[in-house]
Amino acid sequence: MANNAFGIDIGTSNIRIYNQSDNSIFMEKNMIAIENKNTLLAYGDSAYDMYEKAPANIVASFPVVNGVIADINNMETLIKYFIGDLSKGGIKPADYIIAVPTDVTEVEKRAFYDLIQDAGIKAHKIHVVEKAVADGLGLGIDVKNSQGVMVVNVGYSTTEVSILSLGGIVLSRLIKVGGKAFDEDIRNAVRKEFNLFIGEKSAERIKNNLRKLVEGGQNAVCYGRDIVTGLPIEKQIPTPILDMSMRDSFASIIDCIKLILERTPPELGADIYRHGIYLTGGASQVYNLAELIEKGTGLKVNQGEDPIDSVVLGLAKVINEDKYRKLAYVIEGMSPR
Repeated sequence: MANNAFGIDIGTSNIRIYNQSDNSIFMEKNMIAIENKNTLLAYGDSAYDMYEKAPANIVASFPVVNGVIADINNMETLIKYFIGDLSKGGIKPADYIIAVPTDVTEVEKRAFYDLIQDAGIKAHKIHVVEKAVADGLGLGIDVKNSQGVMVVNVGYSTTEVSILSLGGIVLSRLIKVGGKAFDEDIRNAVRKEFNLFIGEKSAERIKNNLRKLVEGGQNAVCYGRDIVTGLPIEKQIPTPILDMSMRDSFASIIDCIKLILERTPPELGADIYRHGIYLTGGASQVYNLAELIEKGTGLKVNQGEDPIDSVVLGLAKVINEDKYRKLAYVIEGMSPR
């Protein structure tokens, strides 16, 4: 390895970067704000602050859609600025290990490699690690043994269900259901039941606070636009309506888990029955999701202490621990550089 190494988990909503030089994890919104189509105005959390509030000449967008890179140019700009910030402006040659989803095309996988190679960040060596494998490592699982492990990563726009064994992936399926779908469920329910139009950020805040509201016996306070009058108002929304609104999306995730379990070899299935499902990802903490997965599958659900950072923590182990180094590989047809 070079003098330094970075582990990068490029999520649809957030980007997380492990910096070996100071053993730190950096996280910001994976968003860029462009003014007048060609001028960089803001990036990361600063760009997210502008989201849903900017005038027409400022476009704030996510370069990653459904877990894959949709806007390679803007993503290269983000990577260059984020690595520049971590390097205090003086970017030096470094090795890069990047997490990639399994259930995507080879072209989509190569885009992650090309991103690092072409971002102008002096990449010395570029390797990739399957995202589910990094997830398992970050959860504290020794993924190199023969034990079957089921990892369910519920992200912002996708859920990836994977079976791991012997350092590889036996089965994996990616579905386009995640935290964003939960937010949309909440927005639709509030609009249908209360004629109230709320923004994506408001729906996300309600989703993240739902468990606390239910446990405290409180209603959710929503600010938005009354569809009838067109005026801004505040309304109290009962939490049972919000909870039930997300059930169809939860059911899609449970159906995907069942489908993978049906295809799992019996011996690995026995391991999963004994140890349960490992639930991780930023949207995995949504109220009632883990409970409904347990009920729907009849299996115990294990939730990590730090589900948001589990992938990047796994990348840190690949970088720092020799026994996991071989889990990183070069995409076929690409040189190590």
